[in-house]
Amino acid sequence: MNLSHLFVAIAILALPLVAFAAEAPQEELLWPTDHAANQGDEPRTVDSAEWTERVTKSPTLTTFLPATDKRNGAAIVICPGGGYSGLAMEKEGREVAEWCRQHGIVGVVLRYRCGGGKNLQPVPLDDVQRAIRTVRAHAKELGVDPTKIGVLGFSAGGHLASTAATMFADGDPQAADPIDQQSSRPDFAVLVYPVITFVGDAAHRGSRNNLLGPDSSEDLAAEWSTDRRITDKTPPTFLVHANDDSGVLPKNSILFYEGLLANKVPAEMHIYEVGGHGFGMFRDKRPADLWANELEAWLKSRAIID
Repeated sequence: MNLSHLFVAIAILALPLVAFAAEAPQEELLWPTDHAANQGDEPRTVDSAEWTERVTKSPTLTTFLPATDKRNGAAIVICPGGGYSGLAMEKEGREVAEWCRQHGIVGVVLRYRCGGGKNLQPVPLDDVQRAIRTVRAHAKELGVDPTKIGVLGFSAGGHLASTAATMFADGDPQAADPIDQQSSRPDFAVLVYPVITFVGDAAHRGSRNNLLGPDSSEDLAAEWSTDRRITDKTPPTFLVHANDDSGVLPKNSILFYEGLLANKVPAEMHIYEVGGHGFGMFRDKRPADLWANELEAWLKSRAIID
């Protein structure tokens, strides 16, 4: 059963949302069952319990619902990192969704297609746009304000979130699928040690190769460098990085932040002295590990949450 079928079933049975909220989060197909995006149920290899799951499965959404009386109307589509070769589904996915749920936010973890080959761009972009549209189409059932749907991504997932924030499209009101009638523009973006550029000395070569192919041209790399795609329509953005990140240089966040300022887009950036790459959230007591506290304050300052 895919996510749209799940909500249809809920509507038909008139089940109260609180009953759904009490259930453990379920992974549902992102696309209809007969869609070419679905890649079957092939086994996946797991490098470690908290790090990378190799993506051989179909793209999915896993929705973490707060209790009905705790929801504040916000939702966040979460894009785990993994260099566009795999996904850190635990520490950059489910753990983040649990934080969202504890703060009254509907957290939706996206398992997007990656790993190169047939999953080169724009395949991941198609998935994140579909995810945002799906949440917006089901906003009423989820107890979500359709104008408070954000996207959050880590590392390469931060690049994907930044593509959603800069390469969105309006919905088609004539589309047969009600999901396709929705806009894919997020209302806010959160980018955590994100890959942003594929050109110059700050480029992340591994993500570029996995997303665009090892023989990609400099022109193509520039086209998918999201700091170059910012406009005044890009949503308000919160950025986090560590100064000692040698995996994805902090210049990536700086480039995006400068682009936001140049286009007069509301922005906030935190670059911590120590943290390295892949610090997730609340894994230690360093300032970088506590960045989610700053995110909470920012969301409140923008009236996204109470």
